[in-house]
Amino acid sequence: MKASLVAALLVAVISTPAVAADVSVNINLGPPPPPIVVVAPPPLLVVPGVPVVQYAPSLSVDVFFHDRHWYYPHGGYWYVGPSYRGPWAPIGFAKLPPAIVAVPVKYYKIPPGHLKHFDKGGHGKGHGKGKGKGRD
Repeated sequence: MKASLVAALLVAVISTPAVAADVSVNINLGPPPPPIVVVAPPPLLVVPGVPVVQYAPSLSVDVFFHDRHWYYPHGGYWYVGPSYRGPWAPIGFAKLPPAIVAVPVKYYKIPPGHLKHFDKGGHGKGHGKGKGKGRD
């Protein structure tokens, strides 16, 4: 009895047509940023209000240094690297250190997408004295 049951199951498995499934995963982390061409390490200044972050005011691009890593916003994406020259790897906004996200807009040459709605004082809309009642 057991032999005939096993034989029937084997025939059923062999005669069942195979189902092929194509799986495709595409994650767009943005294009690689252009390289930062700098002959010597750029002088760094501490970001007031966020003393654990430094920025390079002499460069023509936004570069921040925090906790032994360099951060570079470019083209709506963020990149992280071990040096001011890179190599740069994409990093999602949610993975950025809170200290980098806290850098006020006035310390950017080109405000990244997550800060474009902020004013130069580093405060978002609705943060005035009117408490959101039209008196901002």
